[in-house]
Amino acid sequence: MQLDPNSYQGSEQDTQTNSEDKLKQPRVASKSFFGSHSRRSFLGRAGLFSATSVVAGVLGSPFSSKNERDIGDVVQAQAVNRRYNNRPFDYSKFVDKAYRVRLQAATLERNIPIPAHLTNGDEERYHNKIGSDSRGLPHNERGEVNLEAYNSLTRALTTQNPNDYENIILGGTRKLVNPQGPLAISLEGINAAQIAVPPPPALASADRAAEAVELYWQALLRDVPLSKLQNNTDNPKVLAAVEDLNKLSAFRGPKQNGRVTPQTLFRGSVNYVGSGSSTRYVTPPGVLDGPYLSQFLLLTIPWGTQSVSPLIRTALPGNDFLLNFEEWLAIQNGGSSGKSIKYDPKNRYIATVRDLGEYAHIGGPTYLGASLILGSIGTPLNPGNPYVRSKTQIGSNATFAVGHLQALLNLGSSRVIRASYWQKYYVHRILRPEAYGGLVYNNVVNRTQYPINSEVLNSNALAQTFSTFGTYLLPQAYPEASPTHSSYTGGAAATAGVNVTLLKAFFDENFVIPSPVVPDPSDPTKVIAYSGPPLTVGGELNKLATNYAIGRGHGGIHWRSDGSAALALGEEVAISLLKDERLGYNEIFNGFTFTKFDGTKVTV
Repeated sequence: MQLDPNSYQGSEQDTQTNSEDKLKQPRVASKSFFGSHSRRSFLGRAGLFSATSVVAGVLGSPFSSKNERDIGDVVQAQAVNRRYNNRPFDYSKFVDKAYRVRLQAATLERNIPIPAHLTNGDEERYHNKIGSDSRGLPHNERGEVNLEAYNSLTRALTTQNPNDYENIILGGTRKLVNPQGPLAISLEGINAAQIAVPPPPALASADRAAEAVELYWQALLRDVPLSKLQNNTDNPKVLAAVEDLNKLSAFRGPKQNGRVTPQTLFRGSVNYVGSGSSTRYVTPPGVLDGPYLSQFLLLTIPWGTQSVSPLIRTALPGNDFLLNFEEWLAIQNGGSSGKSIKYDPKNRYIATVRDLGEYAHIGGPTYLGASLILGSIGTPLNPGNPYVRSKTQIGSNATFAVGHLQALLNLGSSRVIRASYWQKYYVHRILRPEAYGGLVYNNVVNRTQYPINSEVLNSNALAQTFSTFGTYLLPQAYPEASPTHSSYTGGAAATAGVNVTLLKAFFDENFVIPSPVVPDPSDPTKVIAYSGPPLTVGGELNKLATNYAIGRGHGGIHWRSDGSAALALGEEVAISLLKDERLGYNEIFNGFTFTKFDGTKVTV
C-alpha cells in the first residue's frame, strides 16, 4: 500500500467512514461490541463502565436473577444504541489509525537517504593514533595510546557485540561514557545514520590550529568579565586575543566586516554540510546583538508556586588544571588529578568567561527554564499553533501547550545524544583539545615533531600561556578535564540545538523581550537594565544555544567545530521529531514556521 505523506493530518475525512472504507480497513473489534473481548480484558477497560455495571448486567452472570438479567439487557441495549445510533467514538478505527500513523512515520524515515559520512582521515593517517581520541586507555610516557588497547575499542565498535565492550582495555578507573547508547533504536525521529555533519578539521590543518589558538585565549581570559567583550573595551587581554585571531589564516568564528572584533570574540557559530566535502559556516541571527550572555541565563525561572534563581555557584579565579605533564598523563590514562574546584561561597550571576564555563560544566534547568520564562514574560505562542485562533479551545499537556513542549524537550535531549554519540564513537573518534595540548607540549619541550600547524606554535596565545601558567599544555577549567568519549560532535551543544529549535517552534520568535538586563559590572550579585537594540526571543534563544556550546570551550574541553556542527545536528533531530508528532494530530494544523540557525525559514 502506498502511504500518502499528507494523510492523517486531522482532516474532516478522519471522522467519516463509508461502507467501502470499512471493507478496506483492518478491524480490531469483530462481530459485536463484545464479541472479540474476553471478560478479563473488558474488565481492564475501567474507563468505559464501572466494574459493578459490568458484572451486574453488561456481561451478565450465570447466577443472576431474571430481574438482574433484564436490567443487564437494558444496559447492553443502551450501549448498542449509543454506539450505532449516536455515533460515539469508534475505538477500532482509532487503533487502526494509530497503527497506520506509526507505519507512515517509519516508512517516511526509512526513505530518507543515508548521506556520505566523511571523516578527516586522521585515524588512518597516523599509525600511532595521535589524531584520535584515546583518553581512558593506557598510554606510554609521551601520551601515545597502547595500540592493543585502541584496537580493543575499535573492535567493539565494529562488531557491536555487547561482550566485546566488556573486553575494552582501560588504563585507569574512569569508564567510557555510553558507547552502546547510539545503537539504541529510537521509535521517533530520524535515525542517526541519516544525519550528515561536516568532516572535522584535520590534526595538521590551519583550521585546527585556529581553533586551538582560540582555546588558549579562552583559558587566558577566564577571569575577564563578559562585559569587556564589546567593541569599546579597554581590556588588554581582549585586544591581544582579537589581534592574534586576526592573524590566523583559517579562523571560522563570527566576524564583523571580515575581522574578529571584541564584540564577536567567543560568540557562537553553526556549521552545516556544504557542497561536496565543504563546510558552510554561519552566525545565527541575534548572536552578535547586544550583550554576550542570553537573557535566558539572567532571568528568574518561575516554576508554579516556586522559582529558580539565575544566580549560580562560581569557581574562584585560579582554578585551572592539567598544568603539568604528569597530571595531564594521569588523566589521559583514565586516572584522577586528585584535585577539586574551589568555589566562591557567594552565588552570583554569570559574569565572567570562567562563570559561563562552570555553568556549561554542571548545567541547570536551562531549556525547561526557558520554556517557563517565555510564558512568564507574555511571549505569544507560535502563530501556527492551531489554538491561537480557536474560539472554543486551548491546548494542554496533550497537544500544543507548554506541557507538550516540555515533554518533547526531554525526549529530544535523549534522542539527540544518541545521534551525537553515534558521530563520536562510530564515525569520527576525534581527539579532545586537552590531548592536542599534549602534542603541542611534546613538540616544544621534547622535540617530538608531531604534525602541529606552525600557526599555533608561533601564536601569541601559546607564548602568553607559558608566561601565565608555566606550561604549553592547554589549561583546563575542570579537574577531570573532558568526559571519556571523543570530541566531535559535542553532546551538550547537540542538546542545546535540539531544545532551542523546539522552543522556537512553540513560541513566537519575533516577540521582543521586555525589560532585558545585564549583570552589574560592579556587583555581579545584581543585574541592571540593558539599554540597546531590541532583543528578540529568536535571537536570545540562538544566543542561549551558542553560549552553552562555546561555554564548553571556556572549560577547555571542546573545539569550536564540535559545538558548531552539533547545533546543526540538534536542529535536524528536532525537526524530525516535530514531523513525526505532526502525523498524529487531529487538529487542523498547517505547521510551525520558525527560523533555523542559518537564517532560513522552515515550516514543520
